[in-house]
Amino acid sequence: MRYLSAALLIGAMSGIGFAADGPLLAYGARIAGDDARTRVVIEFDQAPDFFVHYVADPVRVIIDLPETSFGLKSEDMQARGLFSDIRYGAMGTGSSRIVLTAKEPVEVSLAEVKPDEDKKGFRLVLDSERVSKQEFAELIEAQKWTGSVVATKTGRVGATEPKVDDGAFVVAVDAGHGGIDTGAIGTETKTEEKDVTLAFARDLVGHLNRQAGIKAFLTRDGDEFLSLPQRVQIARRKNANLFISLHADTLKQRDIRGATVYTISDKASDHLAASLAERENLSDAIAGVALSNEPAEVADILLDLTRRETQAFSVNLAQTVVSSFEGQINLINNPHRYAGFRVLQAPDVPSILLELGFLSNKEDEKLLVDPAWRAKVAELLAGAVRNYKSATLANGG
Repeated sequence: MRYLSAALLIGAMSGIGFAADGPLLAYGARIAGDDARTRVVIEFDQAPDFFVHYVADPVRVIIDLPETSFGLKSEDMQARGLFSDIRYGAMGTGSSRIVLTAKEPVEVSLAEVKPDEDKKGFRLVLDSERVSKQEFAELIEAQKWTGSVVATKTGRVGATEPKVDDGAFVVAVDAGHGGIDTGAIGTETKTEEKDVTLAFARDLVGHLNRQAGIKAFLTRDGDEFLSLPQRVQIARRKNANLFISLHADTLKQRDIRGATVYTISDKASDHLAASLAERENLSDAIAGVALSNEPAEVADILLDLTRRETQAFSVNLAQTVVSSFEGQINLINNPHRYAGFRVLQAPDVPSILLELGFLSNKEDEKLLVDPAWRAKVAELLAGAVRNYKSATLANGG
């Protein structure tokens, strides 16, 4: 479930010659994305050869193609997500080009051509992710030696991949909320959820990093706001094998207490799970981040990002955590539940959202602010991760 280094192809980017059986026809397109990751899908009548490279000031992703007739609807190529402008057209005899102007530095992390389900055409799929200015500068520098960069379905571009210890089992620990988004507020102590989750996250990372072969990191290590897509992106860019998002919500029913483990599903397990997911998914809106409102056909692309295999691993992790907690700490009735949490949408990282308890319940609130209780739960959770890791590796996962 990790990215491998992609090939760097040598060649000048001007005047490239392409071989094709007559001009290509680009007849359909779909674009979906947010402020962390954007997918562009373009449909062709033939399998296109293509080259990808980058241009700075402004940041642009260039896709060079053989001669192509663009029969695309303007609304289908409307810029969204990471991109502020999209242009396409002929570039001289035998070649065409698509130019994606980005709002900030980006990297093409996935580029592949796939046959359509009906075998009548082909799709060029391009996934782009936000990167730092330094990482983008490194991509530009790499092109000085290679000329062009192509990302493939088995790899990602260039020399910017974060380094991790060989063989380490990497765990992303995500402290929910932060910065302007305080999350829930305690009934008695007025403790903010963002502080509860960060304190526990630090404890958990400490326990995990004492486990042999496990390397854990925090998605945020301070009082800062991260959008939901940014949290997912951080986990993926650091090659996480697991993603654990921590929360401590409030409910109108103040008698409800105990921990709950959630996994992703397009259909909620119950009303409580659906309501919680709806509130958590509004985190970005609370902080003033625009939420994308995609048409149905684009939503299908996003749903495709969550693969069945990853969901199965997520369920196994959730069940392992519940087993570790049983008899040791309070659990809600039916402690493994599921709903459409946006923060659990990583396509290749098994992910759970752990509600440690509810700040709306007096008993839970006392425990959530108790360092000794946090340490106990962090130790139990680290043990569950260790058991999950051992079982997964034993089964060839």
